[in-house]
Amino acid sequence: MAEFAITGGIGSGKSTVAAALETKGAKLVDADEVVRDLQQPDGEIFVNLVQAFGDVIVTKDGELDRQKLADIAFSDPEELERLNSIVHPAVGEEMKKRRDAFVRQGHIVLIDIPLLVTPEGNLARKEYEEFVGKIVVDCDEKTAVSRLVEFRGFRDDDAWARIDKQASRDQRLKFADFVIDNNGDNALLESQIEECWSWMTSLVSEE
Repeated sequence: MAEFAITGGIGSGKSTVAAALETKGAKLVDADEVVRDLQQPDGEIFVNLVQAFGDVIVTKDGELDRQKLADIAFSDPEELERLNSIVHPAVGEEMKKRRDAFVRQGHIVLIDIPLLVTPEGNLARKEYEEFVGKIVVDCDEKTAVSRLVEFRGFRDDDAWARIDKQASRDQRLKFADFVIDNNGDNALLESQIEECWSWMTSLVSEE
């Protein structure tokens, strides 16, 4: 098996790192991308979310209103649990299909999993122990919030609410086999990505 996981808190730059590793040759399976695909109108998750939360989470154009859904889910633990019970099983099943296809073709597979580690500090799934390596993209929470507000249009309170619902930096780092520090400039980040890719290929060649 040549599967690696990459994770990091929201706003850490995890997706940027994952995309860079993809350009170097990894086949990327992105949990957020899978969620977006399944949340398209008439998609499995979209239909189930509307049944659970009502038409209030649907825009005038018939799309999923992600901000409205986030406002509901992240303000109430029970609503967040209901959201996760709908999203996680469907996403896990679709990700497995995509992973298995790449593995059969002999590729190095990189699985982007934002919630690799639970807020309780455990791996979200037992199967995650089987990855060849787990990569954590780490940055300070204030830096993450600043990025979310400036580049992704988050409200400050929404950004902090999402960070507070995720695993802490220390909890993620406990499971890291390779850490990429994304508190610095682009040059430092690029050099770490290069080191990470060399590390990944070396582990695969040892199998």
